Amino acid sequence: MASIKILMRNKANREGLYPIVMRIVKDRKSKIINLGFNCTDQDWDSSSGKFKRSYSNYNLRNRVLLKLHEKALKIIDEFKVEEIDFTLEEFEAKFRGKKQSNLNVIDFFDEIMEEKERAGRMGSARADKGTKNALVRFKGTKIKFREITPAFLDKFEVHLRERGNTNGGISFKMRQLRAIYNMAIKRGIVKKEYYPFDDYKVAKLKVDSKKRALSKEELKKFRDVDLTLHPELKEAYDYFMFSFYTRGMNFVDIMKLKWSDIVNGRIRYQRSKTKGEFNVEVDENIGKILKKYKGVNPQTEYVFPILLHSDLTAKQKEDRRRKVHKRVNRKLKLIAGLAKIEGKVTTYVARHSFATIMKFNGKSIEVISELLGHSNVQITMTYLKDFDNEVLDEACRGILD
Repeated sequence: MASIKILMRNKANREGLYPIVMRIVKDRKSKIINLGFNCTDQDWDSSSGKFKRSYSNYNLRNRVLLKLHEKALKIIDEFKVEEIDFTLEEFEAKFRGKKQSNLNVIDFFDEIMEEKERAGRMGSARADKGTKNALVRFKGTKIKFREITPAFLDKFEVHLRERGNTNGGISFKMRQLRAIYNMAIKRGIVKKEYYPFDDYKVAKLKVDSKKRALSKEELKKFRDVDLTLHPELKEAYDYFMFSFYTRGMNFVDIMKLKWSDIVNGRIRYQRSKTKGEFNVEVDENIGKILKKYKGVNPQTEYVFPILLHSDLTAKQKEDRRRKVHKRVNRKLKLIAGLAKIEGKVTTYVARHSFATIMKFNGKSIEVISELLGHSNVQITMTYLKDFDNEVLDEACRGILD
């Protein structure tokens, strides 16, 4: 239940006048909303909540107060009809006629996506869009943050499973939704006390963290594959090997790499995903690939012919990345077949393969973590492929000797 009352505040302003306000009380909490009127204490009738005759245009002002009171009651009735357990902040926003998009989860998703697109974070915006669309399929476009409860999330999880989502996909969407909710709290759209993710644990969605990585022997097969009769596959081959040789450089960073990033025999770049700074030596293997692409893309400053123009917008760059990345991964699958390598091979496999082979060669987890630019070794552990039983058996043989 909520109650509305129009009254005069008991503290005067600098002019010696007392503000006329509306007080709404709900769940033993109250909020004061200034109505824009001021008067002397002799001009106000506290028993009726109206201006006295002594106040200029008292009849007109009292009619305005009556309309404001009716407006407040109507807003409360609308919340009741919609079965929304509104907050005092939500009431004030609606009473003042503020834009309601910030009170709606789907609208807030759109707002955050637009901000990310303007900042050039197209991949993150696209991820948000996937989660938003899943929510719309589940509950429509009129979802309030207060409606997202642990029970809501449980039902959303069931809905996603019914649509064929695995733990990995569900976990990803829940983390996206959690991030949006945290942004809403930070911007004052919803209170922290309603946060549902303290009870609904995203971590319960166990995800197989083992990543696909090539063994040392498989990597050699890939490196030595004969593409003489398949020149159309050499582009994908070069990108994969370049990523491996440069400590697992991501495809997006290969796309953005400029000739100006290569100075005094070293590649210096900032990783797009983590913003970490990398400084990689140009060894013989990297040098051969760079030499091959020198002059191939002269109309731009980029090393590789992925971005073919220098004045592309962030959206155009992202569209180009997706198109070429898809093409490269399709070709990598064909190369893996020619090299007699089983399993799926993508550009990201190069990064995991680098980490795994470094581990196989006896490098410490701390060193590998530093090379990959991870913030902690736990992230690195998810990259590393377990040694085959044969390798482990060999390590144990002769232990007593």
